[in-house]
Amino acid sequence: WLAPYLLITSGYEASNTTLCASAIAYALGVVLMVGSDAQKYFVLKERRGLITNGFFARTRNPNYLGEMMLYGSFAAVSGHWQPWAVLAWVWVGIFTPNMLQKEARMSRHGHLWDAYAARSGMLLPKPLVDGGRTLQ
Repeated sequence: WLAPYLLITSGYEASNTTLCASAIAYALGVVLMVGSDAQKYFVLKERRGLITNGFFARTRNPNYLGEMMLYGSFAAVSGHWQPWAVLAWVWVGIFTPNMLQKEARMSRHGHLWDAYAARSGMLLPKPLVDGGRTLQ
């Protein structure tokens, strides 16, 4: 609630470019977050194991990435550093340990995990991490 409060009380008006980029980041973030959560729910309802396709094909944490895009868009529109500080605290203090804990749990899948981890990024999609090269 900090970002909207600061936006309302400061009188700051974001540029059209910031508003457009934030709207795109928000929309893509919602799609990533909700879509990957739905995929995980329905796949795990049918079978246990690694999910390595769909939203999870190139990033192992599309739900966290989507949530970061969504809330990052709010911080960008606020035009203030304080929402970014709160988000950095959440991302570093909560999201990162959770992702690392998940990585450790998933590594029990042995060679399947090794292959999946090699072709996907922990947070950013692997083609973006590898400078845009197409991975096989």
